[in-house]
Amino acid sequence: MRDFLTASSAVLSLASGALSSPVIPRSDLLFFKPLTVATDSVHNIHIGYGDDDFEGEVRVVYGNCDMAGHHERHHEVASHWIKRTDRPERFVWIVPDNAVHGGCLHAYSGPALIGRSAPVSVKHQPRKREEISKIADMMGPWFDGVAYMQAKQNNASYVAVAKSKKIAIIGGGMSGLLTSLLLDSVGIHDWHITESSQRIGGRIRTKYLAGSTPDQYQYQEMGPMRFPVSTKYTDTNETLDIQDHKMVFQLADVLNQMNGNDSALAVNFIPWIQSSANVPANSNGYRLPNGRIPSAAQIKANRTLYTLPSAKGPDPEAQEHAEEAYEEFIGVTPEVLRNISTNIYKAHKAAVDKGLFHWSEAAYLRYALNASADVVDFMTGNADGPIWEYDTTYFGATTWRTIDKGLESLPRAFLPHVQSRLTLGRKVTGLKHDNDTGKVSVEWRQDPFVMEPQSEKYDYAVVAVPFSKVRLWSLPKYSSLLSRAISTMNYQQSCKVSLHYKTRFWEKLSPPIIGGCGAVDIPGIGSVCYPAYKINSTGPGVILASYASGTIARSLGALSTADHVALVQRAMVEVHGDIAAEEFTGAFDRQCWELDEHQAGAWADPVVGQQDLYLPAYYETEYKTIFVGEHTSYTHAWIFSALDSAVRGTTQLLLDMGLVDEAKQVVDTWMGRWIHV
Repeated sequence: MRDFLTASSAVLSLASGALSSPVIPRSDLLFFKPLTVATDSVHNIHIGYGDDDFEGEVRVVYGNCDMAGHHERHHEVASHWIKRTDRPERFVWIVPDNAVHGGCLHAYSGPALIGRSAPVSVKHQPRKREEISKIADMMGPWFDGVAYMQAKQNNASYVAVAKSKKIAIIGGGMSGLLTSLLLDSVGIHDWHITESSQRIGGRIRTKYLAGSTPDQYQYQEMGPMRFPVSTKYTDTNETLDIQDHKMVFQLADVLNQMNGNDSALAVNFIPWIQSSANVPANSNGYRLPNGRIPSAAQIKANRTLYTLPSAKGPDPEAQEHAEEAYEEFIGVTPEVLRNISTNIYKAHKAAVDKGLFHWSEAAYLRYALNASADVVDFMTGNADGPIWEYDTTYFGATTWRTIDKGLESLPRAFLPHVQSRLTLGRKVTGLKHDNDTGKVSVEWRQDPFVMEPQSEKYDYAVVAVPFSKVRLWSLPKYSSLLSRAISTMNYQQSCKVSLHYKTRFWEKLSPPIIGGCGAVDIPGIGSVCYPAYKINSTGPGVILASYASGTIARSLGALSTADHVALVQRAMVEVHGDIAAEEFTGAFDRQCWELDEHQAGAWADPVVGQQDLYLPAYYETEYKTIFVGEHTSYTHAWIFSALDSAVRGTTQLLLDMGLVDEAKQVVDTWMGRWIHV
């Protein structure tokens, strides 16, 4: 690898494959790796030092291999004043679009050439993308690391920092946990997770009722429940995987390997039953002769009986016209749904280009189509979210998975790898940036009444906390865009109630209910979901007896626990008959997310204008702070969304540190191929 020169002092070496012939009477050496690059990409130039006494400016340029001096360079790559106490291990090379093929990297100290690489193969990669005037194409299918680095490096002096930087990870949910794993995977180990609650996992919240353990299978999910896997499209009879959620399965595989396939820490997937013929359904107030609520199959077999006369709505002709025009505008065809399954980022870009993020369904009907208020109300209510149809694809999945023994298994598998660098029960109250040192301090108060907070300094802070909590912190003067995102991002509210029964009696009814989720017309109940595990097993069982989201969840959250649980248990008797009263053990769990002190909301639910307006703010690193979490992703409310944000945020952090090789490793390993580096 090394073709040493003849002089006595070896000063500088840069990683390379083969080296050129000696060019000056010194043993200074230039390495570069790899010797093949692409235009419009970022690379690290690795350097080493052979003379501990060397000090001076080193300039690295690219140009013809036989150029006579640095003035004949094609372009400047990097420069840095090398001190005995400040010796960067890498420079950052942003390869421009017009870089010539077959040139060499040259290192100069003053006018003296101190090394030259072998010829570098430069491949031109034509790639059309939207204009990126600042940092990234925030609406496109990638986080543009090249543009990000170009925005940071204005004087060609950007060098990589050591991996010993101290990183604060605030929030022990899935985005914070994956961030820690990604940093460890590239050799950055001085990080610390600060979590406000007494557990990790964030909004993953499996509850094991009546004092049971995971092995006893008496649980329900009070947070996320399932993962869409694939969809069979009837128009083509093809089955397509939903690509983005594969990151969850990849994470499980990695954790299982890291834990040596320890059964106590295993993350194993089992089928989830999303729909089932005999679940209770909305019958518009009609009931069976025995007083029970009809099943989905019974309603499907006799729709006329269970459809209210008024259900046709006002002005059927106007309604039909509005529906046709709206469907033509949004264009949710099987092809569009397939595109979402295949590449969520390109589908997001297509939705933005079409203008779907400028409208809610209600606003489009009312103001673009001039539909009457009655028609708009009947068709949509007053939903104020943008027309972003990823959930249509997800909930159209025909194959689903969940995690055996509960989704809590996922954060549980992280615990051995984070517990030595984890503080629980510490409620962060602010961040403070020191302009002189460039450090960011994380602040908290053990005694909430003391005026002066405790704090600890870090080189960077990765904030994996919902904005619904961050907006109460004392913060640096972030940009107007980021500050407004933090203070106004809308969050959905939801409430869940799980009830514990002596047996799985619903599986013995006539007809039996075997898994699945139904939606009933009883006020305040919403969806009712039955366990997909241990079908027809003996012993106690748990029903997710109410899952309600939206405005109604605020009313439910205001109820006393006793009143709320009683409301839900009465509904279970109405659904299943008196057996539900006979079998109820009295054990329950209730979760109203808007009232949760660690979350203050169930999931991010941007209103029209917030998604497309705020996304660029998350691609900036302001005051050494990077924000991750499902609220900063293209999609929301799914574990994938949180994981996706961690890949982007970690890549952003690594590029900020000049660690391009590590950023590429994260991108290539963790389905981040939408990130352009």
